[in-house]
Amino acid sequence: MRKLFVFSLVIVLITAFKFDKPAYVLYDSKGKKVRFSSMISVLEQKQLILFGELHNNPIAHWLQLETTIALGKKKKLILGAEMFESDNQNELNWYLSDSISIQDFVSLVRLWKNFKTDYQPLVEYAKEMNLPFIATNIPRRYAAAVNKRGGFKALDSLSAKEKKWIAPLPIPFDPDIPSYKAILSMMGGHGSPDLIKAQACKDATMAHFIIQNLQKGELFIHYNGAYHSNYYEGILWYVKKQQPNISFGTISTVCQENVQKLKKENIGKADFIIVVDADMTKTY
Repeated sequence: MRKLFVFSLVIVLITAFKFDKPAYVLYDSKGKKVRFSSMISVLEQKQLILFGELHNNPIAHWLQLETTIALGKKKKLILGAEMFESDNQNELNWYLSDSISIQDFVSLVRLWKNFKTDYQPLVEYAKEMNLPFIATNIPRRYAAAVNKRGGFKALDSLSAKEKKWIAPLPIPFDPDIPSYKAILSMMGGHGSPDLIKAQACKDATMAHFIIQNLQKGELFIHYNGAYHSNYYEGILWYVKKQQPNISFGTISTVCQENVQKLKKENIGKADFIIVVDADMTKTY
């Protein structure tokens, strides 16, 4: 009888934790709660998924892995990420093919400081499942040059080899895209038009390498900061300029003090919106 009581107490505690204090709630673009399985059923039909994260949010990173595993049971996948720069593709390929150790990989590649906790699990999944993993981002030194040395013209002097690591020049640019205008607004007068041109270089380059690696019948999952794909802008704006009929799905991550109702400001940010409790711990 005592064992039965203890077991029942554990079930009650688990149920209370799960339903009374959820770490996150998933919504559709209109603010309706949806199940994880329902999201997967929609996304498995797409060609491209842009998974927008908050870089230091552990729930977003956990759901990236869970979403990838779930979709990997349905479709052949191609993975790609903002967190790897295009000139490190060879080193990433070497690690995926077991040509170098994880120690060598870490020493050779410009990795984000939260690689081990947040992105290595995705790389290891790709390695285990023999999936391609595409380093999509512009090398940071080139984006910095655009920001600090006169905008897009800073890219004109790159060698032919270096230009293979960025989107084809000239890079299309629309300064009136709302997300770009919002960047300048947030900077409060400390930003410049070249700052959003640097952002555009990142978006355009990520879009370029996504398109370059799309395969018929396969699903490309791309991991990026939510700001690069919120409101179907950023990366997707550049993707659709070249592939206007592409079938896509987007995910965004936001934090709210109350996860039980999607705030008006977060409605429409993506096809699916992960609302994480604002008290959630950070990975850095």
